[in-house]
Amino acid sequence: MVKSDLYVPRTYRNWVNCKDLVSFNVIYKETDLSIRASSNLENKASRLVLKYRKSLEKYIERSPIFRSSLEPISAGGETPLIARAMIDASAKVGVGPMAAVTGAIAEFVGKELLAFSPEVIIENGGDIFLKSLKRRTVGIFAGSSPLTGKIGLEIEADETPIGICTSSGTVGHSLSFGKADAAITLAKSATFADAAATAIGNIVREPGDIDKAIEYAKSIRDLKGLVVIIGDKIGMWGNVKICSL
Repeated sequence: MVKSDLYVPRTYRNWVNCKDLVSFNVIYKETDLSIRASSNLENKASRLVLKYRKSLEKYIERSPIFRSSLEPISAGGETPLIARAMIDASAKVGVGPMAAVTGAIAEFVGKELLAFSPEVIIENGGDIFLKSLKRRTVGIFAGSSPLTGKIGLEIEADETPIGICTSSGTVGHSLSFGKADAAITLAKSATFADAAATAIGNIVREPGDIDKAIEYAKSIRDLKGLVVIIGDKIGMWGNVKICSL
């Protein structure tokens, strides 16, 4: 992951309709999770973040290419489960494994928290792991696009758990070779959705690339849906339900 000087206050964290859940944050180094659950699980979540961060950090010490590669790599030696998931997800869409890191941490922490709460929503750098017992609306944040805060995604309970991940060439610190204000992917796995969002976001440099991005998305097995926004232009494909906010 490459950092830049871009910073946007995370007001979008209030755009998930979940006032019926308890909200808390967990921050460790670059990881900054906003979590909603049926009760305050901050201590458990903190331990899980530390567990998965340490696992990845130790693996990177043994295999530095895992961190630096912008292309798929092979797992070697003893590979922790989260690292293997990132390697497998990124290989499906032709990007480096760190393209899936924020979605992976959200997903792995979220799945373990489900043992303590029937509903868990985790947002990590614009990437979301969501398990809900009711319909939820997730607001779309697309930087300076006029569509920011105007539309959202409706997610039905039976569609969860689901990963909803965003890649942007204009917002945030993650590396993108595109210029999309938001390339939003939906998949069963947040790890995979994160990698796919990066790959699709890399394609979009101008509004005319939206159709190209959609055609590529159609070819990606296990991808459920896509929303691409650049300026005031939007393209959608798959199992996507857009609503007004």
